[in-house]
Amino acid sequence: MDLTLVDPDLKAALALMPEFDIWADLEKTRAMAHQRSIDLSSQQPHIDSVSSTDYIVNHNDVKVPVRVYRPKASQLPLPALVWIHGGGYCFGSLEAEDYTVKRMTEAVGCMVISVDYRLAPEYPFPAPLNDCYGALLWTADQALELGIDPSRIAVGGISAGGGLAAGLALLARDKGEVNVIFQALLCPMIDNHSTTASSFDITDKRIWNRHSNLQGWMHYLGQQTTADVAFFSASKYAAPSHAGDLHRLPPAYIGIGSVDLFVDENKAYAERLQQCNVTVQLEVFSGGFHAFEFLVPEAAISRIARQTHYKAIREGLF
Repeated sequence: MDLTLVDPDLKAALALMPEFDIWADLEKTRAMAHQRSIDLSSQQPHIDSVSSTDYIVNHNDVKVPVRVYRPKASQLPLPALVWIHGGGYCFGSLEAEDYTVKRMTEAVGCMVISVDYRLAPEYPFPAPLNDCYGALLWTADQALELGIDPSRIAVGGISAGGGLAAGLALLARDKGEVNVIFQALLCPMIDNHSTTASSFDITDKRIWNRHSNLQGWMHYLGQQTTADVAFFSASKYAAPSHAGDLHRLPPAYIGIGSVDLFVDENKAYAERLQQCNVTVQLEVFSGGFHAFEFLVPEAAISRIARQTHYKAIREGLF
């Protein structure tokens, strides 16, 4: 990665980040990622304006934990966003993203249903997507009881969660059981082939890089080596970049940093959506690396990115 292309505030934060092999000990990585999120949240202003309630969704004999967030002062019913956390399909959790989702709920003014889907490699595709689809069905089925407007349900997520959200939009379109009106895709992980120029450019071990990406895809797709991943013909629901037909998908917002390894595949997906008459708002934040707006939340570029995300989601739902 050319560090001269990184935003100055982010570059300063990057200098303090240690190099780390995510895959040397996945359980350790999961624990460290969780603690990092908790530590970051503890440094942010307390949010009193949002309440949350935990539920268990039963879908195909699997119990899927979800947390429903609602703005305390808003009048029900409200539109809802089914939100999917990131973590390379292999780590991350509902609990770790609690503050992120509270802040989003407050900023957007909608209800948010956060999904604690099962993780690879223990549960490769399609298990995580099935859990998310179960949460989407439950949101629609329980809309009136939850105070949700059933005609205004969206999906969204970050990184692997963005990939799951894009796959969920495709699955919902094809099944026809829930009408998804919007998809919010933050630096989505959508192409296992990883053949774009930007996917080769990012090798820095302090952030999500090419090696990490191929490992994540290998585990999610149940492959034996990263070499297998590069040629694996993945389902469009696993790797939405491979979908042949993008017509009739809901309007999309795609937000991505310019020095994120996913920037080229995200741009290509946005262009293909537009070619299929899907309304797309693509925002590329100059100098941003992968998930910068949440990893370095106080940077000016991060504040701008989050405000842009929230505005797009708000406009997509209200």
